[in-house]
Amino acid sequence: MIVLSVGMPRAGSGWHYNVIHDLMATTGCADARDIREKYRLQKILTEVNCNIGVLSARRLAMVTVPALTGNTFVIKAHAGPSAASRFLGAIGLLKVTYIYRDPRDAMLSAFDFGQRAISKGRPNAFSHLTDFQKTLDFMTEYVRIWEKWMQEKTPLIARYEDLLTNYDEEITRLVGFLKLDGGQPEVQRVIEQYRPGANDSQQGLHFYKGKIGRFRQSYDAEQQKVMAERFGPALKKMGYEI
Repeated sequence: MIVLSVGMPRAGSGWHYNVIHDLMATTGCADARDIREKYRLQKILTEVNCNIGVLSARRLAMVTVPALTGNTFVIKAHAGPSAASRFLGAIGLLKVTYIYRDPRDAMLSAFDFGQRAISKGRPNAFSHLTDFQKTLDFMTEYVRIWEKWMQEKTPLIARYEDLLTNYDEEITRLVGFLKLDGGQPEVQRVIEQYRPGANDSQQGLHFYKGKIGRFRQSYDAEQQKVMAERFGPALKKMGYEI
């Protein structure tokens, strides 16, 4: 089986992936990085977190090969659902989680992350977001993807803010969704390892500031108005104040 951890960029998706990866590791399942090497999937599963990119039939077919030979492993994506992902979910080969965040905070985080990388001389996937409009348009696409995932019936849906402020309840939901025994010492160790603030040196949380509502201090009134107009209907459905 493939566990697919999908997320809005800069919405704690790396944090969510790593906690899922390590929770599943307690069952003895394969490491996706080892699967990538063994099955020569380097062009399909990229980056540290084995990001599959788009959920095309071709890409999913290639990662299904190791799943059909009895391997269970966790991969990551930021893309929207597809006919192929729905099919694999329907036959029990794909289990999906999806995490999102207030898109205004996510776009601010994406901009900051990209610009910090430039200042260090190591541009990243967000470094092309050089102004407010580009970042707004970038995040608009991921709000559309959020809408698509919200129409799916089988994924476990999580909000970054809930994971940050109500960790125990959200982790309990996640452990149940993964069909793990939350009472097992190995599972408890992973839960505590990724608890917010439990370990400031913890690698794998994948956020720099991660503050809720930071956009209100960073964007001016006109920019906040533009974001409210662009994201308004989605923000209401997401449960965020405009």
